[in-house]
This record gives sequence, C-alpha cells and structure tokens, in this order.
Amino acid sequence: MKVLVVDDDVVSRMVLMHLIDSCGVHDIVEAEDGAAAWQQLEGGLRPTLCFCDLRMPRLSGMELLRKVRADSALDAMPLVLVSSANDQDTVRDAVRAGAAGYIVKPFQQEQVRQHLDACCAVAAAAADAPLAEAPGLTLRRLGVDRERLQAYLAGFQEQAGAAASVVETLLAHGEPAQARQQVERLHLGCSTLGLFAAAGELAAVLQAPVLDGAALQGALATLVRSTADQARLLRLHAGND
Repeated sequence: MKVLVVDDDVVSRMVLMHLIDSCGVHDIVEAEDGAAAWQQLEGGLRPTLCFCDLRMPRLSGMELLRKVRADSALDAMPLVLVSSANDQDTVRDAVRAGAAGYIVKPFQQEQVRQHLDACCAVAAAAADAPLAEAPGLTLRRLGVDRERLQAYLAGFQEQAGAAASVVETLLAHGEPAQARQQVERLHLGCSTLGLFAAAGELAAVLQAPVLDGAALQGALATLVRSTADQARLLRLHAGND
C-alpha cells in the first residue's frame, strides 16, 4: 500500500508520515505542496491513498482534488483532506466534491488509521486478498508470542459475539453514543490485531451519521470469520516452525 502525503508545513508532514508508519504502512511518498504532488501524479505515481493539506501555496488541496477527480487515470484514488479546526465548512464542501474524508490538526492516530483501514479493506476485496494480516507479521508488530496472540484472538472473538446484542440493547434504550463507543472499541481491536477487512467495514459503519444495524451485522460477521481464520492460521504457523 502506497500513501502520498502532501503538506507545505514540514513539521505537519513529518508528524503525519510518522503516524502512518506507526499504523504499519511504510511505503510513504511526500510532496511539499499540491503542485509538487500533481507533478508526481502526472509522472505516473499511483498511490493507494492521498492525505492532502487544504491550504497550500501554488496549488491548494481543493485545487488538487479537482484535478484528480477530472483525470480518469486518477479519479478512483481516495483523497483525504487535512485541515485546521476552522476549515470545517470548506472541508465539507470538498467532501461533497469528491474528497474521501478529512482529518483535523492536531492529528489523532485513530483518525489516520480509520482511513488506512478502509483503503486496505477495499484493496483486499478488489484483489480477493486475505481478510487480515499474516499472523507472523502480527506477532512481530505486536511483539508477543503465539500463546498471547491466541488468547487475544479468543477473547476478541467472544467480545465480537456479544457485541451485536449489546449494541442493539443500547440503541433500543436510546443510548446511541454508548452504542457507538462499543463499535469504536471493536474497530480499535480489529486494527490492533490486523483484521483489516473487518476494521474497514466497521470504519464505514462509524462514518455514517446513524448506526446501521444491517451494516453492523455484516461487519461483525466479517470480524468473527476473520478472527477464527487468524486463530487457525496461527496454529498452522506454529506447526511450520
């Protein structure tokens, strides 16, 4: 997965690149402004995802978005705008124009992770790829042994199995904020354990203004299936040592 980061502020650009790298995505390309980014894109760069600052000299984030959406070779590329808190109205206009979303400075890793996870899920589905990270990579990333990871997966599978009824009860009692918190915890667990497809589906559920029960059930089904598959692959991984 290749990610393009566009920001004229070098500190902001480096912080965002560090957060992306911390999420497990290491193929990162940077551009100092929209004009430099467009030059790279015209030259053949095809990132899976682009994070782009809204306010830049030479070519702003909005102007780059318009160029990308007008180019048939680039139109499918998700572009996430980076803004300050007082840019919200402008960013909403940009989302209507085709931006994949936005994150607000100062950056929060979970915001970044949600967009990365959503792209991973789409890419996995398009390529018929595995639903999750290879267990060996998860072991190294988390720095744990197989027994600990097996315990994490077993506990998370139980949590996911109970989540549907818990969320349904909370919604029935008029507590949507608490229901959303339950889904956010599951999303964080998926991201931590490398369950990319389930994390992407849960991210889509969370991006909706109102929790959609059918979409949530589908995401939970993917989560349970992915967790079981990971546990099985982890046992095979142990047997191959």
